[in-house]
Amino acid sequence: MYNFKERPLRCAVSAGILLLACGNVAQAESTETDSDQRLDTVVVEGQKEGAEQAARNALKEVPGGTSLVSLDDVGKGRVSTSEDIFAYQPGVYAQSVGGSDLMKINIRGSSVNRGADGFRDGVLYLFDGLPVTGPGGTPYELFEPLGLNYTEIFRGANSFDLGSVALGGAVNYVTHTGHDSAPFQVRYEAGSYGYRKRQVSSGQTIGAFDYYVSLTDSDRSGYADRTDSNTKGVAANFGYVFNSQLETRFYVRYRELEQSLPGRITIYNATHHSRNPQGSYGNDGVRKHPGSTWVANKTTWHIDENQTLEVGFTYHDYPLDATYRTVRGKSHYTDISGQINYKREDTIYGRDSVTKVGWRSIKTNPDTNGDNTYAAASGRPVGSEYATMKFGGADHTLFASNELELVPKLWLITGLSALYAQRDVDLYYPVRTQNKLNTDELDFSPRIGLRYELSPSVQLYGNISRSVQPPNTWALVSTSYNTILNLKNQKAVTLEVGGRGDSWIGQWDVSVYRSQIKDELLAVANTTELGTFTDLSNGSDTIHQGLEAGLTSELWKGSNGRLSVRQAYTFNDFKYKNDPVFGSNRLPGIPKSFYQGEIRYDHPSGLYASLNTQISSKIEVDYANSLSTDGYQLFGATLGYSSPKKDWEAYLDFRNLTNKHYVAIINPGYDDAGADVGRVAAPGEGFAVYTGISYSFR
Repeated sequence: MYNFKERPLRCAVSAGILLLACGNVAQAESTETDSDQRLDTVVVEGQKEGAEQAARNALKEVPGGTSLVSLDDVGKGRVSTSEDIFAYQPGVYAQSVGGSDLMKINIRGSSVNRGADGFRDGVLYLFDGLPVTGPGGTPYELFEPLGLNYTEIFRGANSFDLGSVALGGAVNYVTHTGHDSAPFQVRYEAGSYGYRKRQVSSGQTIGAFDYYVSLTDSDRSGYADRTDSNTKGVAANFGYVFNSQLETRFYVRYRELEQSLPGRITIYNATHHSRNPQGSYGNDGVRKHPGSTWVANKTTWHIDENQTLEVGFTYHDYPLDATYRTVRGKSHYTDISGQINYKREDTIYGRDSVTKVGWRSIKTNPDTNGDNTYAAASGRPVGSEYATMKFGGADHTLFASNELELVPKLWLITGLSALYAQRDVDLYYPVRTQNKLNTDELDFSPRIGLRYELSPSVQLYGNISRSVQPPNTWALVSTSYNTILNLKNQKAVTLEVGGRGDSWIGQWDVSVYRSQIKDELLAVANTTELGTFTDLSNGSDTIHQGLEAGLTSELWKGSNGRLSVRQAYTFNDFKYKNDPVFGSNRLPGIPKSFYQGEIRYDHPSGLYASLNTQISSKIEVDYANSLSTDGYQLFGATLGYSSPKKDWEAYLDFRNLTNKHYVAIINPGYDDAGADVGRVAAPGEGFAVYTGISYSFR
C-alpha cells in the first residue's frame, strides 16, 4: 500500500490531482523499497520523475470533477495570464480584459455575475497547498503563471480535502522545485499590442537541499485605450530533507503590478470600436499594486509508513492604490494563516481505509484599512475624504474525511467540515446610523460520495455536498452609497454524478451537477454621480446546474507523427427559482454554452502545428434579461518546435484570426429595460500574434 520511494509526494493531506480525461483509472501497484536506500535517491527519483504523475494518479480518489494543467503543455504558446492556464478546462470560464491580468474566472457559478473585480471570490486559491485567499477574498497580482510546474483544479465540493467549502471549489498552483527544473533557463515572449515578457529561472538539488528561483517581468501597451500594464516579480522556494521522515520547504512570492483601468463601455462600442471606444469610459483609472508579498513554510513529518503530518504557515501582505476618474481608493491588507493536515492509511476487516483530518485558520490584521478620497473628475477638492473604513475578519475551518473500500472496486467517501467565519467592518467616515458591523457564524458542510471502478479503464462517481460562502470583508461596505451592507452567508446543496476513463473515443471526463442555493451573493452595477460601482446583495433562491465534459482523442499515429484533438465543453444553466420580480430568469454575466477545441499535429522531429476554436453563446446583461450580447466564435493557430532533448522551444501563437470584435466580460445591471447603458461591457482581444523562445541549460 505504501511506496517509500514516493513518500515525499504523498505527504500532503490534500495531495493529488488527476489529469482531466485520465487514461487509466486502475490503482497503480505500489512497490517496496529498502528503508536504507540513499537519501538522494528517495528525493530525486521520487520527486523529479514522478511529482506530476503522482498528482494525476491521486485524483482517482476524488469522486467528482477535477483536472490538472501541465505548464509544459501551456508553454507551447503564449503564457501571459491565468486565462492561458485555464484554456481547454471543462467547467472553467476564464476571460481577461483585452488580454490583461484583470479577468473574470467562474467555476460552477462562483462569481457568476461579477465583472473583472480586483478581488476574486467563490473559489479557494492556493500556492503549493497553502492559501492565498483570505477573508477579504483573493487579490490577483501574485498569479504569475511562469514558474509553475502544474495547476490543480477542483470543481465544487471536490476540493473538500483542501479545506475549501466554497461553491466553486479550489485552484492550487504548484511551483517548480529544484527536483523538476533546469539549473538555468531563459524565456522571452513578444507580440501584438506592445507585449513583452521575460523570465530567468534556476533550480537544483544539492544533497539534501534544493532550490528554485524564477524572476519575471512584463509590459504591454494594451489592446484598447487605457489597457497598458507592467509587472515584475519573483517566485522561489527552498527545501531541505532532514532525514527519511522529516522535510521542510520555504516559499516566497513577490510581485509589483501597475495597469490602467479601461472602465466599462457599451456593448455597441465593445463590438464596433473595441480598440478606441467612442464616448465616456465611465470610471476608468489606474490600479497599482506597489508590492505584494506571500511568504510560507510547509513542514512534513512521515510518522511511519501509514501516517503523515503536515504543518503550514503563511504571511500575505498586499497593498493597493487605485485611482479612478472620481475616487481614489487605498487599502492595505495583511493575512496570517496556519494549517495542520493529518493523513492515516489503515486496513479494516481486509478493506483499505484512508482518513484525513485538517484545520486551517486565516486571519486578517484588524488594522487593515481602506481610505477613499475624491479624485480630479469628482468636482470636489482633490484628496478630500470620501470614505474611511477598517476591515477585520477570520475564517477557521476544521475538516475530516474518510475513504473506505466497501467491496472490491467500490469506495465510500464521507466528510464533514465546520467553518467559523468572523467579519468586522468599521465605517469611520461618513458617519451613518449603521457604521459598524461585527458578525460571526458557524456553519457545517457535510459530504458523501461513491466511486466505482466499472473496469480497469472506466470509473463512475457521484457525490452530494453542502457549501458555505461568507461575503468578503470589502463587500460589506457599499462603494456606491457609503453604507454598511449586512449580508448573509451564501449556502448551497449540490448533487454531482459523472465518470472518467479511456476508450476507443479517447480519454474522457464528464460531470453533471445541480446546486440549490440560498442567499446567493449577487452583484449589481450601480451608477451614481461619481461613476459606476458594483455592490453585493443576497438574492432569492437560485439554481446552478450544468454539464462539464472533456475529451482528448488520438486520431492517427504513425512513423511520421501524431494527430490528436482535445475538446472541452461547459453548459451553464444558472437561474432564479421563482423570484417575485424576475421569476425564473437566467442569471446574467456568463454564457450558457462555452466550447474550446484544438486539433494538433506533432512530428517526431519536435515540430508541431495546431488549429483551435472558441465558441460562446450569448450573455445576459441584466437580471431582467432585457438585453444580451451576441454569441461569437474565435479561431487561432500555433506553430512551434520543441527539441527532443527538451532544451529549447520556440513558437508562433496566432489569436483571433478573423479579428472578431466581441464582449468578453459583463458587469451586470439590475434592469436596463433593453437599453445599452454603457456601464457593463469589456471587450476581448482582437487579432494578435505572439512569439516566444526558451532555452534550458542542463
